[in-house]
Amino acid sequence: MDVVPVRRALLSVSDKRGLIAFARRLVELGVELVATGGTARTLLQQGLTVREVGELTGVPELLEGRVKSLHPAVHAALLARRDRPDQLAELEARGIAPIDLLVVQLYPFEQAAAAGAGWDACIEQIDVGGPAMIRAAAKNHAFVTVVVDPDDYDRVLQAIEAKGGTDRALRRSLAAKAFARTARYDAAIARWMEAESGEPCPNWLVIAAPRVRRLRYGENPHQRAALYRLPEQEGGVANARQLQGRELSYNNLLDADSALGLVWEFDRPAAVIVKHHNPCGVAERDEPVEAWQAALACDPVSAYGGIAAFNRPVDGALAEALAERFLEVVVAPDFSSAARTRLAARKGLRLLAAELPALDRPPAPELRSISGGLLVQDPDLGRIDAERLQPVTRRRPDAEEMRDLLFAWRVCKHVRSNAIVLARGGQTVGIGAGQMSRVDAVRLAIDKARRGLGANASVLASDAFFPFADGIEEAARAGVRAVVQPGGSRRDPEVIRAAEEAGMAMLFTGVRHFRH
Repeated sequence: MDVVPVRRALLSVSDKRGLIAFARRLVELGVELVATGGTARTLLQQGLTVREVGELTGVPELLEGRVKSLHPAVHAALLARRDRPDQLAELEARGIAPIDLLVVQLYPFEQAAAAGAGWDACIEQIDVGGPAMIRAAAKNHAFVTVVVDPDDYDRVLQAIEAKGGTDRALRRSLAAKAFARTARYDAAIARWMEAESGEPCPNWLVIAAPRVRRLRYGENPHQRAALYRLPEQEGGVANARQLQGRELSYNNLLDADSALGLVWEFDRPAAVIVKHHNPCGVAERDEPVEAWQAALACDPVSAYGGIAAFNRPVDGALAEALAERFLEVVVAPDFSSAARTRLAARKGLRLLAAELPALDRPPAPELRSISGGLLVQDPDLGRIDAERLQPVTRRRPDAEEMRDLLFAWRVCKHVRSNAIVLARGGQTVGIGAGQMSRVDAVRLAIDKARRGLGANASVLASDAFFPFADGIEEAARAGVRAVVQPGGSRRDPEVIRAAEEAGMAMLFTGVRHFRH
């Protein structure tokens, strides 16, 4: 059957958005309404004619509403095949009329869990009858239309108005959405229960993420890709508002996420420029436009076509400076009207208004696919303050060097391993990323610095220990004055000795920041 008439609808919703207008139009189209307790009361208060589900089942709500729709009169009405005369005869013999349209929004379990409700309160928000009805209707979508999202009300009404019922393509699309909704709901409950039990790595990784949009392609044009949003996560690039510009690509999203994660490491106004998943310039200053200029000075060549991120709103002065450069994306908490007016002339430039995920909620795990499986880990949220740094050389860093060491260490965490960051005066002067040997990462950072701001009197941060003294010797020849690194190499004594001989200060963090 292609077009199936809608004569009877069962409504059971926790989200009343759009319900009254939808139900009223159904009645105008000749559809009989049946509803569960709270939904029925809402409709009756608006003067609509509706039968309570208890009239169908002959049984009132039980256990304070825990049992309402779990009855053959409901499920047989949803599951009966309309192309089977024997099944229709069985319904008629038992006085059961088919249900052609099911509209259900589940109990708000996700909202309760996200709000930090207690165990008992969350348990009471676990819907039982709703998912059972949704699955029954979705299974029988050849004959039954199931709606789990108020945004689909208009689609259903338009189909009934135009065709007298719903067609197979619409019912199949809504059924797929319905199964995805129950899967997401059960996934949220499973994640919550695992977390409440204190299990850091769940026995089963259950994720049901809604698709935000398809992307033009992945890292390369021959790869298909899409953006999905993790449930219960707010903020971040996946939830950003795009204010202007072309569609974001897969690579744009990756780089924007890298830039946003780094810029929010800083409390003062900061600017970050990212290219190919690595920062090529970072700075903090008293004003965002000054931070931008200092970040750009680190490596203006690599910044061409990059991603810029800020931890303060973009104002008119900053927008004026940004408009002079070719950038793919600018990410910030917001953009002033003056900034949007100025940047509107750069029609291809994408503007993203994005916030970091809420700090009072558990951060999303990091997922990486490998052949045949997934790797899952906590995000690297570790920070080090001056009191936790261990001096290992006779010379101690002065106050300015200490500020730069802490600055460089924060940047280093976001650079691909092997990672070396040179900094001076609250800005990067050279970054060595993704090298196979640490000494080559040092050489690359120094080379970058020599082509721009220079390495003399800078400080150095290394994401992992120095396995040999050669990296320190290279840094000393370039004029580096202080080093922060995790320590822990069996050759630490000779590495420290090289620093001592060069008159450098060296601090150990005891924390590694590999980023593969």
